[in-house]
Amino acid sequence: MVTRRKKNPWVSEINDIIRGTCGGFLFGIPLLYTMEVWWIGSLAKPRLMMIAIALMFTVVFLLNKTEGFRKRRYKLRAYEAVIDTVEAMAIGLACSAFILVLLRELTFETSIKEALGKIIFESVPFALGVALANQLLGESNNSNGETSSQQENLKKYKQNGLDATLADLGATLIGATVIAFNIAPTDEVPMLAAAASAPWLLAMIATSLVISYGIVFQAGFSDQQKRREQKGIFQRPSSETIMSYLVSLLAGAFMLWFFQKLTFSDPWTMWLDHTLILGLPATIGGAAGRLAL
Repeated sequence: MVTRRKKNPWVSEINDIIRGTCGGFLFGIPLLYTMEVWWIGSLAKPRLMMIAIALMFTVVFLLNKTEGFRKRRYKLRAYEAVIDTVEAMAIGLACSAFILVLLRELTFETSIKEALGKIIFESVPFALGVALANQLLGESNNSNGETSSQQENLKKYKQNGLDATLADLGATLIGATVIAFNIAPTDEVPMLAAAASAPWLLAMIATSLVISYGIVFQAGFSDQQKRREQKGIFQRPSSETIMSYLVSLLAGAFMLWFFQKLTFSDPWTMWLDHTLILGLPATIGGAAGRLAL
């Protein structure tokens, strides 16, 4: 008699949280590089914060009723949608707080009222991204719907490692440009770079790599299994993540030069810190680009 192994509920829960977190980063990272939102949050009164939380709860609840960040095959009941909404908002608050600390917009000198305002207002797009996780880049169920010609083309694509690698690099460049192009010409990047020390820049590198890996290989978006099986020069998860990060950094450096935020007369340290600061949203965009391939 063959017994089926029951899926560990804790593993499912962790995977759901990872998926929601990655969806939050995809949706919310551009707004985190907007100083106007920092100012609004720092000046917000408690009543305005409560209104923002109430509106966020309402919108996220409605989104969870339609899709949400969990891989379910049935319609949510009201109390389940409420639980998922609270969890999505908690993920959004935690992610926004983490990135604000990483960007040095929250420090030990920041007052509690200012910190709460920044976290709440920055968490709105994060929570929306969590609730839209499956809709943003959901897993496609086309195993029975693929035509023979599509399967043959996919097989040829997998067999040609160079073409697969070039396609990934191109998708990374496109995704990185789409996300970082609106951030590169702003004054936020030099402002954040001026406040970043070496340990924080190292933390920025680690965060960029972890988020990129999570989006592409861990969150369960799109055809994740096919990405693991795809053949190419840098197609192992670790090497692909590192190579895509380097490509995203190059794209970020080029955009900073294009918008005259960096010039060839600037010291290399200035190029490094500015590029690493812009590298976080560029890497997230590059990961989304590879998934959309």
